[in-house]
Amino acid sequence: MAFKTRENDYSDLDLDFVPHETTKDVVIRKGDDAIQRSVRNLILTNFYERPFQSYLGSGVSGLLFENMTPMTMNNLKLAIREVIDNFEPRVQLLDVKANFDYDNNGFDVTLYYKILNSNEPIVAGLFLERIR
Repeated sequence: MAFKTRENDYSDLDLDFVPHETTKDVVIRKGDDAIQRSVRNLILTNFYERPFQSYLGSGVSGLLFENMTPMTMNNLKLAIREVIDNFEPRVQLLDVKANFDYDNNGFDVTLYYKILNSNEPIVAGLFLERIR
């Protein structure tokens, strides 16, 4: 008897709400793309922004309005690490690297993580800037 192995089918709605060309329904993100979108959304979510989940957030946007010092960059990395460790159980965060981008007035953030039950690490880049 042969057993068929099943990989984890992670899926999520595309929050850009771009309709599918044929069905005109919301597109579904699957696999690594769904998890990468979820990680990005967690980082960009502020406290008290989601109804009935006021505890969910990173506070990263408040740090973007601080002076660009090594202490601010360290707090930024800690906030990102904390929100991913607490609210994304599908991911094992390996490292967070951040660099100042003085010309564009923001931070270049690179995340290194592994999806659970997967051996290949994923590198995701994100640019964090002030938005009013």
